Amino acid sequence: MRTRIVTLAVVSAAVAIVLFGLPLAVAGALYAQQYKILDLERQAERASVRVSQALTEGDDPTEDDLDDVGELTFRSVYDTDGHLLLGRGPETGDQFVDKATRGRVSTGSLNGELVAAVPVIDSGDVVGVVRVSGSASTLLWPVGLAWITMTGLAGLAIAAVHLLARRQAARLAQPLDQLSAAAQRLGNGDFSVRLPPVEYAEIDAVGSSLNRTASRLDDLLARERAFSAEASHQLRTPLTSLRLGLESALERPGDDPRPALMQGLRSTERIERTIEELLTLARDTHGAVDALDVGALLAEARGQWSAQFEEQDRPLIVVVDPQTPPALASGAAVRQVLAVLLENALVHGQGPVQLSARDAGDAVGIEVSDRGPGITLTDAQLFTRRSPSATGHGLGLALARRLAEAEGGHLRLSRPSPPQFALLLRAATSV
Repeated sequence: MRTRIVTLAVVSAAVAIVLFGLPLAVAGALYAQQYKILDLERQAERASVRVSQALTEGDDPTEDDLDDVGELTFRSVYDTDGHLLLGRGPETGDQFVDKATRGRVSTGSLNGELVAAVPVIDSGDVVGVVRVSGSASTLLWPVGLAWITMTGLAGLAIAAVHLLARRQAARLAQPLDQLSAAAQRLGNGDFSVRLPPVEYAEIDAVGSSLNRTASRLDDLLARERAFSAEASHQLRTPLTSLRLGLESALERPGDDPRPALMQGLRSTERIERTIEELLTLARDTHGAVDALDVGALLAEARGQWSAQFEEQDRPLIVVVDPQTPPALASGAAVRQVLAVLLENALVHGQGPVQLSARDAGDAVGIEVSDRGPGITLTDAQLFTRRSPSATGHGLGLALARRLAEAEGGHLRLSRPSPPQFALLLRAATSV
């Protein structure tokens, strides 16, 4: 591409110089020729005046009246019949002499000579003709020098265009090379590639589109890669509940299996719902959200988790302030956040667990607290994704915070001891 840009620029410059310089060179040569003819005409007029004065005084014209200078210019005097009387020139007058005998100045070129013929006037009558001629080759040197100079300037102009074109081609090709390399990296699976803006709007537009594509692919891939870990974490509790219920039914072969089967179906439905919600969140396909009834959502959570807390003799208390406004958030996302917080309270906490909702000004506050030991980890450590083999807090809280932030909310540890987590969501009345 660089070579094509440079070649195109040089060829364009050369064509422009030829189209402009060739007529200029021809016009210069014609101007030089006309200037030389005018000079010969002036010389002929001066000689004609001297010859006329000599004739008026009754003298015959001499070589001194012609004032001949060197071999390059020839002066001669003819009578009205075209016969050579004095000087150097054709023995018989040519067409220029013939025209001058009729009282008109005649100039032009003939057989490689530039000629000027001026009539000699005495008492109002033409009594002769002064002819001055010079070789046209005398013009070659000044005209050739001018052409050489113009050619040199044209060469300098083309060289300057070549250098400027190379520089501009390099500046233009560099962002295109970066764009090509970024596209290749993107095609190889490197979605972290980002292109900085350059000074060309068209390239910036393509670079911005590629950056947005890379960002979307990176986010989509991150969501898909995290799905397996998040799904295993979120499905562990309902799968454990299902397994325990089935094992309990097997240990009592004489009892009616219908309650255990009904509980297993409910656990299966919960698992299926969890998978669908995780897939929706992982692919970000839930789209626009409607106002979420926080009270109904907390009641639903109590129905799903109260049995597990009661098995540990730990009540699950739900408190909803009547003034709590609806929240602008995805129900699937909020369910998964509450599932993480309630599971942490179930596994790591102690005593009663309180799930509450209240009006927090422009936000809806949902809090989960228990009477367990205090949390000594920093906020960065608490909400950082850790290895799936690590014990304690890590994967679930990192997922919960990411889901909350994706909904325009925030999840934080509002009280380390006894632990209390606060989920803040946008209130529907604040929009």
